[in-house]
Amino acid sequence: MELPKFILGDNTDYPDAIFIIHTEFPRFIINLENDEVEWFEEFDQHDEKELATETENYIRLATEFYDREVSRYED
Repeated sequence: MELPKFILGDNTDYPDAIFIIHTEFPRFIINLENDEVEWFEEFDQHDEKELATETENYIRLATEFYDREVSRYED
């Protein structure tokens, strides 16, 4: 099965949260309500340094995906 790069998710236990799931490496879920990120990968010390610089980019891409999806619902 081929998955999209980003998936929009929600859960009634978290009514204010908007979750974006990133399905490619590095896999993660971001809660756009507070920009909290949960990683599904294990990282070594070298990876964590690179990841720290890339996290901002991942948040931006997830937010752009969300904005695109919402605009499509509004049309």
